[in-house]
Amino acid sequence: MKFAVIVFPGSNCDVDMYHAIKDELGEQVEYVWHDTESLDEFDGILLPGGFSYGDYLRTGAIARFSKVMQAVVKAAETGKPILGVCNGFQILLEAGLLPGAMRRNESLSFICKPVELKVVNNQSMFSAAYTQGETITIPVAHGEGNYYCDEETLAKLKENNQIVFTYQDNPNGSLEDIAGIINEKGNVLGMMPHPERAVDELLGGADGLKLFQSIVRSWREANVVKA
Repeated sequence: MKFAVIVFPGSNCDVDMYHAIKDELGEQVEYVWHDTESLDEFDGILLPGGFSYGDYLRTGAIARFSKVMQAVVKAAETGKPILGVCNGFQILLEAGLLPGAMRRNESLSFICKPVELKVVNNQSMFSAAYTQGETITIPVAHGEGNYYCDEETLAKLKENNQIVFTYQDNPNGSLEDIAGIINEKGNVLGMMPHPERAVDELLGGADGLKLFQSIVRSWREANVVKA
């Protein structure tokens, strides 16, 4: 499986994401600059964290108009797995690939620490390697991770089982403790915690590795012809 790590001006977690895929997962991966117009050669798309375009206007608001985002939308429409982490999640929200919006943390402070998440949907292509209800530890690092949506959207998220991860002890005030959601089609995941920073015990834990393993397993089941 071949992954693209999208790099925007201001991305700072792209190297972490690259390391997670190449060194821990053992799959192919390339950095892809924000002005790239085609992602056809890639099987999975990763939008890393950071401060794309300095977070001017709103987090992800400018990155959403980068040339590469047209290709990301196309990839999502064709069913390719798209993962947006932290700033990547914010960009997916701004691009309309996921519903809702991000607000400042309730504390109005930047939060950087390991947090416990609950796997509330292990039936997605991003979470199949976890058990339902499993508690995992993944670090967060954000100032605007307070997820919000209106009541109608929240009802749809619940009805369609689109909430994948929730916080055990909500660090930022997110509605319903939401830490990660997927689109209705199930191939786009946005999450504020950083699974790429939890892929090896040397980093303090490896709970995030199963997320990437889930993607690969799902892709192979759908695309690799068995003899």
